[in-house]
Amino acid sequence: MYPSSPPTTPQRSELSRLFLRWLIYSLAIFAAVWIVPGIEFTGPGWQIGIVALLFGLLNALLRPLLYFLTCPLVILTLGLFGLVINALLLGLTSALADQLGIHFVVNGFWPAFFGGMVISIVSTALQYLAGDVQFRIVVERRPRN
Repeated sequence: MYPSSPPTTPQRSELSRLFLRWLIYSLAIFAAVWIVPGIEFTGPGWQIGIVALLFGLLNALLRPLLYFLTCPLVILTLGLFGLVINALLLGLTSALADQLGIHFVVNGFWPAFFGGMVISIVSTALQYLAGDVQFRIVVERRPRN
């Protein structure tokens, strides 16, 4: 119906978008380790990339299921229960990293809670700065009757 305008920004391939998100999650997890007391990481720097990969996989695979199972709590708390889900996923990432021999430790619920908040804020800001978040505003003008 309406002609589409050409995109003003170049489109990235799916592989480059995945790599960019992995890099952003790596930086966000590094920021959480740096800022939040109770989250510890020791080891070579490339291992934080593995932690980011684990965290991204858990987010992709388990987050939708957890949101579905806790939907009434998410609605009742106006979405704030999502922070608890982030904390749970960060703690699970810590347990999986320990199984792989990576020293990424989250000491309890509150460090996981605040670490999840830091990761969310930093990754959202970096995705926005990298141009990975796309906003599309469509204005339709309807004829008056």
